[in-house]
Amino acid sequence: MPRRLSMGQLRVQEVRHRDGRRSYTVFDSADGVHQGADRYLSRYAGKGSDRTYAYLLVDHLRWLEYEGLTPEVVGFRDLQRYMGAVGAKIAMPFGSPWRVGKRPYQADALKGAASCLKGFYLQQAELGFNTSLAAALNLRRLPTQRDRDRALLGHLIRSMDANPLAPKGVRRRHKKMLPDGAREVLLETVHSARDRLIVEWLSDGGFRIGEMCGLHLSDLHLREDAACGECRRPHVHVCHRDGLVNDARAKTKWPWEFSDGVIRGGLIKRVSPAMIHAYFGYMTSEYPRSARHGMLLVQQHGPDRSLPWAPEGARRMLKRAGFRAGLGLIRPHMFRHTWATTVLEAAQGNLVIVRDAGGWASTAVVDEIYAHVDVNDEVFNAALLRTWGELR
Repeated sequence: MPRRLSMGQLRVQEVRHRDGRRSYTVFDSADGVHQGADRYLSRYAGKGSDRTYAYLLVDHLRWLEYEGLTPEVVGFRDLQRYMGAVGAKIAMPFGSPWRVGKRPYQADALKGAASCLKGFYLQQAELGFNTSLAAALNLRRLPTQRDRDRALLGHLIRSMDANPLAPKGVRRRHKKMLPDGAREVLLETVHSARDRLIVEWLSDGGFRIGEMCGLHLSDLHLREDAACGECRRPHVHVCHRDGLVNDARAKTKWPWEFSDGVIRGGLIKRVSPAMIHAYFGYMTSEYPRSARHGMLLVQQHGPDRSLPWAPEGARRMLKRAGFRAGLGLIRPHMFRHTWATTVLEAAQGNLVIVRDAGGWASTAVVDEIYAHVDVNDEVFNAALLRTWGELR
């Protein structure tokens, strides 16, 4: 069942399949499904990046239409103009900012757009369209020492893919994090046990907000030696599920199963004592007995009371709490950045621990990096205990 997501002649179309899967395509009000975009996006269906690439691609296709261009005739210089326009804050030699009334693309969004456009036009060239543009985009570069360190048998690497559209920004250690002391201030500011649980779990677990709002009670193994047998210490199984009524879903798609009343698999994330305390405070004081959906977070007010809580509701709650506390705008992902930086420091720079603890490992990264951390490893355990303040 398709659901319209945005307005305009070209728009992103979400398609809900009967088996619960979701895919994304680009729909033209005049001509139907955009064949080139649909063919490209089908490569990413079910991989977590299909929705992001759909919105990046539809914005580019709208710009082509505005400029009187098509994917078959656009040139490399035109793509450079587009990248300048979507990142511009003020009028520049390339012209007025393209996203008038919206925030310009930041560094990460520009990198994503560059990757999306390169892949799209290389696929066009495979079909015989605009091969000259593909030649300008399909560049190679010499590998850096960092590339060699990250790759399996890195000493054999002779060249790496390069993207001439990607911004050449300054590397930063981390992205925007929470203000100092924000966790304690927010815990005093929020009004309910559910909201305190959100603050505690985002702070100590490094969850994405879609992961948090998609958790089921069966995913929580909050005692030692749980029945799953996959982690001795209290933990949570983050499982990707399509078709949840609150539109929440985990980004990473680790395989999982529910058998004999026990969840196994998924992304295993360790749980701190503070998280367990917040959970029991919420369940014993506010969780409604009428809830039959089995999800952890529920709405507490209004006509939808007791229904699963949507990620947007959690974002708005944190935004209101941040302004009430005088902290400014607080976004859920700030907790994840702060958590990752703290774990990195506690793990004395061990990037493998941070990667596996936070679930950043895509299939490609898992193939390239030859070391993995065991969730039962004592070094891994000590790093998380120091992050949670349980070990000095």
